[in-house]
Amino acid sequence: MKRTIIDASQLELTDKVVTIKRVTKTVKGGRNMRFTALVVVGDGNGHVGAGLGKAVEIPEAIRKGKEDAIKNLVSIALDENKSITHDFIGSYGSSSVLLKKAPEGTGIIAGGPARVVCELAGIKNIRTKSLGSNNKQNVVLSTIAGLSQLKTPEQVAANRGKSIDEIMA
Repeated sequence: MKRTIIDASQLELTDKVVTIKRVTKTVKGGRNMRFTALVVVGDGNGHVGAGLGKAVEIPEAIRKGKEDAIKNLVSIALDENKSITHDFIGSYGSSSVLLKKAPEGTGIIAGGPARVVCELAGIKNIRTKSLGSNNKQNVVLSTIAGLSQLKTPEQVAANRGKSIDEIMA
């Protein structure tokens, strides 16, 4: 998968915490408590990223997760009615997410983790279905993987050496 570097300083990013987990490690003196936060950031205009932050305190874990998410921003191909350009299945680990193009007025039909990614990416009309593992982290990452691999009709036409009219017919 080819990654393009996006300058996050020029984007107005909003963030949402998908999940916070308390993790314990048993050591000689007792249990060490830590927290992991899964954070998704996006600008609502075709850029989205996810990150994982780990720390002893929750606010610090969220801050680290947000920084990690900004480092992992990807851009997404959207069509004229704020939907995706074509149907696609994104996968990460044992989780897969079916992303289906939807007409104007459909809204976001998606489960919790996939819904957050779609909202922050700026998608207004989409249908999704989580397949395989329902682990929140894997669902978020497979949704982002699927969205980042979408192509515009112009890109497909250029790859095939055809005109856009031949591709769309």
